[in-house]
Amino acid sequence: MPGIDLHTHSNRSDGTFEPAEVVRRAAALGLEVIALTDHDTTEGLDEAIAAGVEHGVEVVPGVELSAEYEKTSVHVLCYWPDVDDAGLQAELRRLRDDRFRRGERMVEKLQALGFDITFERVAQIAGGGNIVRPHVAQAMVEAGIVDTEREAFDLYIADGKPAHVGKHALDPVDSVGVILGAGGICVLAHPGMWGDQTSVPDELIERMAAAGMQGLEVVHTDHDEDKRAYYGKLAERLGLIPTGGSDCHGDRYDPIRLGTSRCSPESFAALRLLAVR
Repeated sequence: MPGIDLHTHSNRSDGTFEPAEVVRRAAALGLEVIALTDHDTTEGLDEAIAAGVEHGVEVVPGVELSAEYEKTSVHVLCYWPDVDDAGLQAELRRLRDDRFRRGERMVEKLQALGFDITFERVAQIAGGGNIVRPHVAQAMVEAGIVDTEREAFDLYIADGKPAHVGKHALDPVDSVGVILGAGGICVLAHPGMWGDQTSVPDELIERMAAAGMQGLEVVHTDHDEDKRAYYGKLAERLGLIPTGGSDCHGDRYDPIRLGTSRCSPESFAALRLLAVR
């Protein structure tokens, strides 16, 4: 299958590679197309697109919006938006500002628990980019509070844990409107991963499809074959384009995922056709 990976992250959110490095590695792997879809920011897109020209990789501009349903996160991918759209950028700013304050409050909770951790270090780890929970987790590992970032989530900062702090997030159906308003293509990310690894309710996916969502991420690194088959059939039933991506975060969580889960050329062509209408 041609190399098309429509879900990657850089260090502008919670990945570990610079945007240009994501593209360079994609080229080295023989990938022809990648989408950079950082959480709640488009700041890395210019760098990635320029690197794509240099390395012969088509870079699809994207972003992954934070949404929430029943107090649990839902991630919504946006491809080919007008990155200067006022409505989109206003919402992304709200999400980023909330993430900054959320990081501060998590550190305050950890300090109240008696741990020697500073928000200044969390901000340094973020490198001036979007502050997300993995940055807090990394600071916790460095401070000796936990041995791994996974342990930081499991014991302290995941939903319902003692240092967890909720965040501002769109209703998933509203996120569809924000994306379509910016001229983007809307795809629900990893529907088989929701909260404690349950699945996004089909009823919500149906409502998002009725609101104009165009695709469903069927092929994902954390979807087993049963989930891929299930979501492939659901996409067909709802008239959604079945997409695919690795959800690569550099080397933060596991061996580098880049290119390990891919979108079919037929699905990519269908997405591109919608984007140029």
